[in-house]
Amino acid sequence: MKKTSVVILGGGFAGLSAAMYLDKKLARRADMEVTLISRENFILFTPMLHEVAAGDLYPGDIVNPLRRILHHVKFVQAEVQAIDLSARRVRCVGGVAKLELDFEFDHLLLTLGSETNFFDLPGVSEWAVTMKSMFDAAMLRNRVLALLEEATLQSDSDARRRILTFVTAGGGFAGAETTGAINDFVREIVRYYPDLSEELVRVVIVHPGDFLLPELGQELGDYAERKLRERKVEVIKGVRVANYDGSLVTLTDGKSIPASTLIWTAGVKPSPVIAPLPCQKERGRLLVSEFLAVTGVPGLWAAGDCAAVPVSNTEKFHPPTAQHGLREGLVAAKNIEAVVLDRPLKAFTFTTLGQLATIGRRTGVAMVFGIKFSGFIAWMLWRTVYLMKLPRLPKKLRVMVGWTLDLLFAKDIEQMLTLRDVEALSDMAVRIRTRATQPTAITPVSALDTAVRDQP
Repeated sequence: MKKTSVVILGGGFAGLSAAMYLDKKLARRADMEVTLISRENFILFTPMLHEVAAGDLYPGDIVNPLRRILHHVKFVQAEVQAIDLSARRVRCVGGVAKLELDFEFDHLLLTLGSETNFFDLPGVSEWAVTMKSMFDAAMLRNRVLALLEEATLQSDSDARRRILTFVTAGGGFAGAETTGAINDFVREIVRYYPDLSEELVRVVIVHPGDFLLPELGQELGDYAERKLRERKVEVIKGVRVANYDGSLVTLTDGKSIPASTLIWTAGVKPSPVIAPLPCQKERGRLLVSEFLAVTGVPGLWAAGDCAAVPVSNTEKFHPPTAQHGLREGLVAAKNIEAVVLDRPLKAFTFTTLGQLATIGRRTGVAMVFGIKFSGFIAWMLWRTVYLMKLPRLPKKLRVMVGWTLDLLFAKDIEQMLTLRDVEALSDMAVRIRTRATQPTAITPVSALDTAVRDQP
């Protein structure tokens, strides 16, 4: 019996939301096959990334294995290379050996998310630190600790200041939260380095707008700036980063900042897999109908960051946030089910419930149902809301324990991953790929062996 194949590309908020619904519905049927393809075998809770970077939580606290969440949906860990809409086929590569994999589909849901956009600025992609993945957050924490150790080896005060200068590009949610967390982290642990002093630490945030956190409005943005400045963070507004060579950040106004670390949170773009598709797009994102269907391609759907979802009766589009992605993925899954079962489609309608951000220890800003909060109340609201949204009870308990320990004890300052470890992993990957590309050796069989084998 030929099965109807549903393929979901991307295991983020939108992709997992769709997969979880189909796991309970279509994936149980004998005539259906639902496959989720993702680069990682876990779902990353990105709103808590800055807490990993600051050492408040461990990386494993904010990830959940997809195989434990999905029971009937087939999971494949691979990276999407290309999509052939005419042949209705997806080409992927998986494993360290880069095995080539092909998947046919009747329905394809694209939830590939977004990637960091460096805007082709000189040196930024080569030298800047990003905050998009669990590896990024873990490496930023280890980088801070490595730089503190390196600064103790320097005798020149200017070199120490450059090493201990951290610049963040972008004053949105990711930029403001990461800046506040890293500032608290560095200033708290520098006391364990007797050769250094807090006066050597410099934390800067560069934002092109007139106020931070533009999504929350000027009042809360000004409050966030005031609190960051009180904690010795320099806030530079109205300019952008022009280039970075690994030691000097140059701004568009001609000024420069000597810094060993540039944290880049200034922009994202849709997955490059989307670009070649012959579909209508809006700023690089796939334009979909109110039903999350891509116009002109039957069986093609999109949700999350890679989809431009129109707001009903307006010319606007829904923002690419987690709360929208979760609901878009669910509606897309329900509409795929509706097509399979010949039922009417459901339009996507949703209004933002609220937005929250932390800006350092026990301080936050929030707007929930149009009501503004700031300070300790907003910080507690942030922790409560995101703890509730974190998947699975074991992870919630781990985070609660981590937060409790953070209140009672000082932060750990050990390096979990060093540059030596990264180099060793890289060398191992090269060896594995080299071996995988070599043809399998065939041992010749002698005539005598053949004769013995053929005897009765």
